[in-house]
Amino acid sequence: MALTRRLALTVLATVAGLAVFAALLSAPMIAAAQEGNQAGGASATGLKLLAAGLAVGLAGIGGGYAVGVAGAAGISAIAEKSEVSGMALLIVAMGEGIAIYGLLVAILLIFVG
Repeated sequence: MALTRRLALTVLATVAGLAVFAALLSAPMIAAAQEGNQAGGASATGLKLLAAGLAVGLAGIGGGYAVGVAGAAGISAIAEKSEVSGMALLIVAMGEGIAIYGLLVAILLIFVG
C-alpha cells in the first residue's frame, strides 16, 4: 500500500513539474503570437514535438506498469484456476491499450495540430 501511494505521489509530482515546464516554455511563444510576428513558429513546432514525445513516453510508462501488475495477477489467477485465462488476457490487453492511446495522441499532435 505504501509503495502504491509513493508511486502515485511521484507521478503527480512529475506531471505537476511537466506542467510548470510547459508553461514556462510556452510563455515566449504566446508573447510572440500576441505581437503578431512569426518568431514563435519554430518554437510552436518544437513544443508540438515535445508534447508528442511526452504523450508516447508517459503512456508507455503507464501501459508498462499496468501490464506488469495485471500480468502478474493474471498468471497467479491462472495458476489457481485455469478457467480465468481469457479474462486475464483481456485485462492485460486493456493495459496495453493505454500505450496505443498515447501513440494515437502523438500522431494527432504531429499531423493534425
